[in-house]
Amino acid sequence: MHAHSHGGERTSKVLQISLFVTLAYIVLLVVAGIRAHSLALLSEAGHNLSDFLALLLSLFAVYMQSRPPSTTKTYGYHRAGVLAALVNALSLVVVSFFIFYEAFHRLQNPQAVHPGTMMSVAAAGVVMNGVIALLLYRSGGDVNIRSALLHEVGDTLSTAAVIAGGWAIMVTGKNWIDSALSFGIGALILWSGYGIVRETLNILLEGTPRGIELKRVQAAICAVDGVNDVHDLHVWSIGSESRALSCHISIADIPPSVSERILRDVKERLHHDFHISHTTIQFEHVVCEVAHGCVIPVSEEEHHHSH
Repeated sequence: MHAHSHGGERTSKVLQISLFVTLAYIVLLVVAGIRAHSLALLSEAGHNLSDFLALLLSLFAVYMQSRPPSTTKTYGYHRAGVLAALVNALSLVVVSFFIFYEAFHRLQNPQAVHPGTMMSVAAAGVVMNGVIALLLYRSGGDVNIRSALLHEVGDTLSTAAVIAGGWAIMVTGKNWIDSALSFGIGALILWSGYGIVRETLNILLEGTPRGIELKRVQAAICAVDGVNDVHDLHVWSIGSESRALSCHISIADIPPSVSERILRDVKERLHHDFHISHTTIQFEHVVCEVAHGCVIPVSEEEHHHSH
């Protein structure tokens, strides 16, 4: 718990610094975009505004995730980060379509662009976004931080494209390159948002976590000595980094002191192989095996009646 809290504090500090720097850069982009008549720079301002909101949302989610479980929120607030990531990703989709609309309008009504201003402002953006992306990358790997990281990586690449576009306009004198760049930036934003939307919806719908195959989980449990069968197997995510499992395991009719060893082995296997730490496992025994010292056989009908 102490390590988790310390990690949360470090992530909060990184997000706060990133918020301040991003806001300053948005102001620079808007002023420079208007002066240079560059839609690409104004598109970048829109992209960075979505970044600012993404970082703000991520900061709020980090705070919520650090709160302990309560009697009404027994799992805690792990899904606050997932919800923040979903909102972030949907905002990316909205921004991308707005950029497509503006770029299409600009292609029909071309305007003179100042490529020198484009290049110098974009160069500052590459440095800023690159540093923020690196800080976020080192902060953690949950879906909330990854959604904010994707915003920043997308910005770093798109601002680098603005530099290339400014150079191309300077060399060729073709102002339509600015609008073409905006289409490319919009497509990049749309692509980065899609993956996060898909992952967050899977978590909220309690789908099988990314990278988990139920057949492999079932085989791993069945491989534990003493396990006869596994059924009613469910694996889902509480948050982006916390996985849960529930299942029914069929074992021989043995004393609880012996079944405790099987339970411990199953939990260790799940934790080691699949990073599943929250488990709800129900043992069942249908047929009594004389070899295990059972005195009164338990029939399947009686077993279900007892439940």
